[in-house]
Amino acid sequence: MEGLRIRTKQQQLKPINSTKGMDKAQKGGMGYREASEEDEPLSPGSRMFHEPDFNVHTLAIMGSKAPIDVDVIMSKLPYTLLKHPRFSSLVVEDKKRKGGMKWVRIEVDLKKHIVVPHIDSTSINTIVAAEKFIEDYIYNLSKTTLDKSRPLWDLHLLNVKTSEAEAIGILRVHHSLGDGMSLMSLFLACTRQISNPNALPTLPGSTNKSKKKKKVEGGGYVKGISWFVVAGWWLLQLLWNTAMDILMFSATFLFLKDTVTPLMGPPGVEFTPRRVVYKTVSLDDMKLVKKAMDATINDIALGITQAGLSRYLNRKYGTTAVLRNYICTPGENRNGNKATMTKKNNLPKNIRLRSTLLINLRPAAGIQALADMMEKDTEAKWGNWIGFVLLRFIIGLRDDPLDYVREAKATVDRKKRSLEAIYTFSISELVFKFLGIKVASALSHRVITQTTLSFSNMVGPLEEIGFYGHPIAFLAPSCYGQPHGLMIIFQSYVNKMSVVLSVDEDTVPDPHQLCEDIVESLELIKDAVIAKDLVRKDEIAAAAKG
Repeated sequence: MEGLRIRTKQQQLKPINSTKGMDKAQKGGMGYREASEEDEPLSPGSRMFHEPDFNVHTLAIMGSKAPIDVDVIMSKLPYTLLKHPRFSSLVVEDKKRKGGMKWVRIEVDLKKHIVVPHIDSTSINTIVAAEKFIEDYIYNLSKTTLDKSRPLWDLHLLNVKTSEAEAIGILRVHHSLGDGMSLMSLFLACTRQISNPNALPTLPGSTNKSKKKKKVEGGGYVKGISWFVVAGWWLLQLLWNTAMDILMFSATFLFLKDTVTPLMGPPGVEFTPRRVVYKTVSLDDMKLVKKAMDATINDIALGITQAGLSRYLNRKYGTTAVLRNYICTPGENRNGNKATMTKKNNLPKNIRLRSTLLINLRPAAGIQALADMMEKDTEAKWGNWIGFVLLRFIIGLRDDPLDYVREAKATVDRKKRSLEAIYTFSISELVFKFLGIKVASALSHRVITQTTLSFSNMVGPLEEIGFYGHPIAFLAPSCYGQPHGLMIIFQSYVNKMSVVLSVDEDTVPDPHQLCEDIVESLELIKDAVIAKDLVRKDEIAAAAKG
C-alpha cells in the first residue's frame, strides 16, 4: 500500500520543511502545489498528537450495502471532504515558533489517498474468510503510519462481502486533524438520507432543540426560595465533586495506578498493532432498558460494558473457562422469574479499573455547518481542545444484573456535576505554555497509562444514509496508537449499535470473547427488565420488531 510507513517505537510525526511557491518538479514529483492562504498553527491538543507517545490514528469503518464504485468516490471527494482545510493541508515546521507546527494548504493528488488493494477472491470465498480478511487487513494497517509528506488521511475501499455488508470502506485519519465526534460529523456532512437524497442526516436530540421552554408560573416568594436552595445545593455538589476529581487526577499522576488485571496493557503498548473486532446489537433493546431504568443510552452502554468486563475477568481469574457466569437450573427458562442462578466468583476484591475519556471542550460544528463549509466555503469551528475524565468501572458479580446499570448511572450523574474536564484541559494548556509540549505530553501519557482502558460512546444518524450514493449498513469507529491495551467504542446507527473493540493481542488475546461478553450482558440485563415487569408487553414487542 503506497504511502504507508511501518510504525516503530522511535517513530514520530516530525514536521517537514515547506517553501511557498514550489511547483511539482521542485517538490520531487509529489504532485502538490502550495496554496496561497494564510497558514494556521496547530492547537496544543493537535500538537500533542504529533509526539511519539501519542501518534494516534482514527479509523472510520463503514459497511456498504452495495459494491463500492471507486470512480464515484474519486469524483465526489474533491467537492466535499477535500474542501475541509485539514484534509488538504500538510503539517510543517513553524520556524517562527520554537517546536511549533502549522497547517499549510496544498492541492491534493487524490490518487495517493485512495487505496484499492488487489483481492484474491478465490481465497475468501466464504463469509468467515471474508470477515477474517477484513480483520487482518485492519490489523496490518495498524502496523503503519500515514505518510507525513501528504495530508494525514487515506481511504481504503474493499469490495469484500461480509455478513453485514457487500463492501467495506476504511477512512483513516490522524488524530491531530480533529477529535472523534468532529470527524464523525464531517463524515456525516458528506452523506445524505437514503429516503431523501437532498437532506442531511439528523442526530438524536437535534429535533428537540426547537421545543419551547416550560414557563414558570406563580409560586412567588416560596418558589424563589426553593430555586435558590436547589441552585445552592447543585453548586456545592459541583465544587465538591470537582475538588475530589482534581485530587484523584493528582493522585493518579503521582502514584495511584489501576489494579494490574489481564486487561492492563504493558509499557509501550501504544506502539503495538491492534486487532479491531465489532459486533452489532439492537439499539431498540438498549432503549427498552433505558426507559425501564430511567437512564440514558450512555448509562446503558457503560452498564453493559461494566457487566461484560466483570464476566470476562471472572473467567480469566477462574480455573476453568465458563461461557456464561449465570447458569440457569436445568428445565427453567432463563427469561422466567423462577430461574435459579448460580455463579462462582473468582474476582479479587477491590479491583480498581478506570477508563480515560478524552473530551474535546471546543463546541463541535454541526453537520449543517460543515456541509455549508464544503458547499459554500463558509467557516466552521474545528480543533482539539482536549480535557480528561477518569471514569471508574465497578468490577464484580451482581445478583441483580440491573445493578450494573444503576452503578453506571450513578457514576455518570456524578461526573456531570464536575468540572474535571475543564480543569485537566486548563492544566495541560498551562503546562504546554510554560514548560513545553514534551512535558505536557509526558503529563498526559502518565495519567493515561495509570488507567486500564479507553471508552467512548458516539451518536450516529437516526435515518439510513448513503455515502456518495452507497447505502451504509453500519458504522464502526476505532483507533490505534493510544497508550491502552483496550479501547471500547459504542456507535449508534438508525436502530443498531456497534460495539467496537481495539485491542493489543498480547493484552487481550481473545477479543471476540470479550466482545461477546459485552453483547451477552445486554441480553441478560434486558431479560432482567422483562422478568421484573418493568416494561409493557407492547414495548417488548416493538423492540423485538425493531
